[in-house]
Amino acid sequence: MGSVLTLNDVRLTGRRVLLRLDVNSPLDPATKEFLDDTRFRRVLPTLRKLADAQVVILAHQSRPNRVDFTTMERHADRLSRLLGRVITYIPDVCGEVAQKAIRNMQQGDMLFLDNVRRHPDEMAMKKASPEQLSESEIVANLAPLVDAYVTDAFAAAHRKSPTLCGFSTVLPCIAGELMAAEVLALKTAVENPPRPYTVVLGGVKCDDSLEIATHLASLDLADNIVPVGVVGNLMLWASGVDIGSSNKDFIRSELAEDFEDTWMMANSLIEHHSARLILPIDVAAEIDGERVAVDVGDLPVNGPLLDIGLGTLMHMQSAIMDAGCVVWNGPAGYFENPKFAFGTIEILNQCCESDAFVVIGGGHTSSLVAERKVEHLVSHSSTGGGACLTMLAGKSMPGISALEASAKLYQDSLGDLKSL
Repeated sequence: MGSVLTLNDVRLTGRRVLLRLDVNSPLDPATKEFLDDTRFRRVLPTLRKLADAQVVILAHQSRPNRVDFTTMERHADRLSRLLGRVITYIPDVCGEVAQKAIRNMQQGDMLFLDNVRRHPDEMAMKKASPEQLSESEIVANLAPLVDAYVTDAFAAAHRKSPTLCGFSTVLPCIAGELMAAEVLALKTAVENPPRPYTVVLGGVKCDDSLEIATHLASLDLADNIVPVGVVGNLMLWASGVDIGSSNKDFIRSELAEDFEDTWMMANSLIEHHSARLILPIDVAAEIDGERVAVDVGDLPVNGPLLDIGLGTLMHMQSAIMDAGCVVWNGPAGYFENPKFAFGTIEILNQCCESDAFVVIGGGHTSSLVAERKVEHLVSHSSTGGGACLTMLAGKSMPGISALEASAKLYQDSLGDLKSL
């Protein structure tokens, strides 16, 4: 992974800047109020650093035809309140209304354009080349009006679209404070982690998690691979443990057409990397509505397996506490139910107590970090669920590749960039 330009490399005072954010957030279905504003809070450092520029914000919420697909009016209001300054909502993405508002900006002004996914190009160009993306109407209309493009949209960096990748050939593209922190932390985790290196993989995304385990094991990076949650249940099944028909059926239904490939990955890990695996030795099942502790040797039982047990937590403790680097992505069970939150909360406690370089993956785990207000006790808590998984698996990250391409394109004029 190459280098990217950051806000420390340029001076944008008085300049007009496009700022791509990912503040896509869960909404209450009835009121459309935000249920979590973590992503808003995480981009505040970049907005503060751009306080003396003219900032035009691009972002999305959900996708067309979903119930939480909305305009960005509430997003502009929430960001205004958190930042403590006016951010004006413009009900247009890149048409005449947006262009006129941008042309009339003064130093210190901030505009928030409408949901970029309301423009057809944003969702229709997933397979386009950088050149084709740069010719989209969004880029063609907005690029001539600004001096630079800044992105803090790490959570969408595994996607390809005009607002995420299309400006790389026409504008200097710069990583915001959040994007730079995300890239640095995850590059450390996938390229040069302090050893020993422990990866805890949970949640229900078994295919994504096993791709990460396979990738890191194949590079001889992960010393300990700790599957928990549904991922742990799948690995127990693949190792020969009868986890019960209902749990097998749940895994099959979650993976659907990806089941066979994921099953092959699980078996390959057991065959080739069993020494790295720390499998659950006990679990918690839901029987008659109650949490029931079950040793793995006593499986199957008549109930879903919804958490790991105390023995498993003690078994994995040294792998976290004695590690040089820990990456944790995905809860240890159905932690939304307080009866089955024990394993997830205790893993978080172990991560907070460890002296390791600790990276918490996006999604549910990062939400838990924010909810319990322990961000300061871990090295990095990612804002990107899918993006974090994609990067850890060594897959292409178009949003980051665009930053790298722009940095390479503009490296010979870095002196000019510093004077922007």
